Amino acid sequence: MQLTREEESILVGEQGPGRQKAMELVTALGKIYGAEGLIDITSAHLSGASYKTIGDGGLKYLEDMVAGGAKVSVPSTLNPVGMDRKRWKEMHISEHFAEKQLRIIDLYGAMGIRTTCSCTPYVGPNRPSFGDHVAWAESSALSFVNSYIGARTNREGGPGALAAAILGKTANYGLHLDVNRKATVVIDADIDGSVFSYSLLGQAVGMAIGHGIPYFKNIHPEVEEAKALAAAMAAAGSVALYHVEGVTPEASSQDLSGLETIHIGKKELEDAYAHLNRTDDVQLISIGCPHLTEKEMHQIASFLKGKEKINKDVEIWFCTSAEIRDRCPEDVREMERFGPVLADTCMVVAPIEGSFQRTGTNSAKAANYLPTLCSQKAMCRDIAALMEVVM
Repeated sequence: MQLTREEESILVGEQGPGRQKAMELVTALGKIYGAEGLIDITSAHLSGASYKTIGDGGLKYLEDMVAGGAKVSVPSTLNPVGMDRKRWKEMHISEHFAEKQLRIIDLYGAMGIRTTCSCTPYVGPNRPSFGDHVAWAESSALSFVNSYIGARTNREGGPGALAAAILGKTANYGLHLDVNRKATVVIDADIDGSVFSYSLLGQAVGMAIGHGIPYFKNIHPEVEEAKALAAAMAAAGSVALYHVEGVTPEASSQDLSGLETIHIGKKELEDAYAHLNRTDDVQLISIGCPHLTEKEMHQIASFLKGKEKINKDVEIWFCTSAEIRDRCPEDVREMERFGPVLADTCMVVAPIEGSFQRTGTNSAKAANYLPTLCSQKAMCRDIAALMEVVM
């Protein structure tokens, strides 16, 4: 790799041990993937924020970085943590877990990271522009900004994204390069257009192609649909970029000649649905993976208005960012007749396995992760069908 004189000085420790560790990691990744050098980034989004996922080892790593003087040099946000930092007792969280989680948040904050703790920072304080190079972890968020916005990021891991945030640079390879952003398969989609149908579409496509860059025809996603699609494809496969005809900014430049076309219709969606559903009896229903937008908060509150929760044995959580929750006080009041509106967390990174064994969700992403990360049997249905369980 070709490094500038300043980059070399960071690598040999002349700018402190924190920046040195960051440069060591970024250059190591660059060498592995054949990068010729580094590229400046405009923002970062970091995963590895829940105590459940990083444990004491991750906590110690963050303490070492702070002790080494590490500070981020670009605007940076944080992924959901393992609990609502004020309402953790309602989530059956232990005091030990809560203390460790709050310590992790404080350490990220000490490095200058904005602790918004959301998997949808692009609807809040961290929205890149078209063509920006960024370093984002969190599979659904990076896919959204790559695709719907046209920013450029690889599938960063938590440590790699943190290192890039500290340096303001990442290795220039993969999806940062034009040559690697071309469509590899055409998807002819036939869906009803609901957010849930986009989630099932993403599941079906992830199952069908695994990875690659799909080009969609016959769909018209807005933000909510696009995030559901991105989340499902990233969880069911490893899709980090997609194009949508007439919608996404790089779609018009794609050459589709010679590409395979795959049809996704009723049968494929039914297969995806069957794959995701492993129980008809749940103890917890959790909605908001990825986090609910302001529009979704309004829609859910409107749906619940005038209805009552009859089945008190099933808990319901609604997950969003603190900023969205604060902007929707009337919606929150309506929703909290059914269950808490939790901020900055979600069921996937919370230690729910200590309290529940069967969880319902409207998210294909969550339904993929609940069995493996949370030891849950999952139910995956649209919101109206989920609410039938309790009404």
